[in-house]
Amino acid sequence: MIMVERHLQTMRRFLPGLVTLVLGCMVLACAPFASASATLLLEEPYGKLGFFTATGHAAVYLSGVCAETPLVLRPCGPGETGVVISRYDGVGGYDWDAVPLIPYLYAVERPEDVPLFADAKMVAFLRDHYRRSYLEDIVPDGKSGEAPGGNWYELVGSSYDRVIYGFQIETTPQQDAALIGKLNSSPNRSHFRLVSHNCADFAKDIINFYYPKSLHRSIVADVGITTPKQMAKMLARFDRRHPELQNSRLVIAQVPGSMPRSFAVHGVVESFFKSKKYLVPSAVVSPIFAGCVFAVYMGTGAGRFDPGKGALAFEPESSLQPTVGRDDLRAYQRQFKSFLAETYPVSSGENVGKAWSKLQAKARIDFDEKGRPILQVPVEGRIVRLGASAENVLNGNAPPQLARELMEARLQSELRRGATRGVSAADIARDWKLLQSAGAEKESLTAHSTPRPEAVGGNLP
Repeated sequence: MIMVERHLQTMRRFLPGLVTLVLGCMVLACAPFASASATLLLEEPYGKLGFFTATGHAAVYLSGVCAETPLVLRPCGPGETGVVISRYDGVGGYDWDAVPLIPYLYAVERPEDVPLFADAKMVAFLRDHYRRSYLEDIVPDGKSGEAPGGNWYELVGSSYDRVIYGFQIETTPQQDAALIGKLNSSPNRSHFRLVSHNCADFAKDIINFYYPKSLHRSIVADVGITTPKQMAKMLARFDRRHPELQNSRLVIAQVPGSMPRSFAVHGVVESFFKSKKYLVPSAVVSPIFAGCVFAVYMGTGAGRFDPGKGALAFEPESSLQPTVGRDDLRAYQRQFKSFLAETYPVSSGENVGKAWSKLQAKARIDFDEKGRPILQVPVEGRIVRLGASAENVLNGNAPPQLARELMEARLQSELRRGATRGVSAADIARDWKLLQSAGAEKESLTAHSTPRPEAVGGNLP
């Protein structure tokens, strides 16, 4: 008994040190998984500008760097997810701005607040609300208190406008601290020039700060202009040459809705070659010039780089997920088409998205008591509240049919042919379940459920 007590006393004496040693080993073992990273964001072009030039936009997401203000950087604390920094033309006269990741992508502060279906009215509301809360010092109100014009809107809600590809490479806290010191101590005044100091030049300088000479422009393929796609191509090549560095690819889907879909991103010569509005007239005027463009396009392999190849889908509320496969996508599309045919036997539900867009355009946008977006919809002479996010779509006082119609519109946009880049099977499965729950009180939905796993390659739970 005495020997046992002595043994326990000895253990009590050394236990604190033993615990510290074990915890230290655990921290070291987990260090590779907790390392910071820099992610080059290759953003597709959109709108009228995208019609004329398809080079898109470039930004850099730094997971270990956070923002004291949009113009002052600091190391991230526990639980913080980093910032996106980029160069824009005409935003408060500054050369760069820093915005946290989720607001940059979705113009909301929390992943659970991302709306299910985005239209221009919803996007403008969320962007201006975030601007008034966090960006008013650099983007003040207009003369009458309204949201100002200019390019500031590109600082928040980028995923409403376009698909984004990410090329991630690991960094160290020491590298992050050095970059913070450099940017905080350097003059932050705009010197944007399309040819020599554009967004891709800024992204190139940031990545090269971490890994010198890893990125460079192409004199031939882009006629000397630094382009976002060339930077992504160079970083992908750098990753292949340095397998010892943790790296990955991701794709962030454009939020489903009535916002115009973005276009595939190109380099300068590739954009010219693939655009009939440029190539056909030039071929008529000068076949030799057109032939030279073709030779450069083929010789540089400008069109062979696929930014989405091997990329995982970014989910704002979870980790990276596999993108939905072709066979699974077809199964979902067939299932949804069958559902619409039974629910809308006359019209087959082909225009559920357009019908919902018209209804949502009449709604007033607000926030619920938890700060999540809602729609105040006029129905038969009264206003009902319908949650606009996955977290609150079933919690308002709106008739279940409205929630069902919202989910129908989202799924139709989500499953639209050519619009599924970055969409994960998990995301679609969640939306099917919400659709089922929204229509649980309707006879038209009682016969429908989430597609069987065997019908979609076993991806559903």
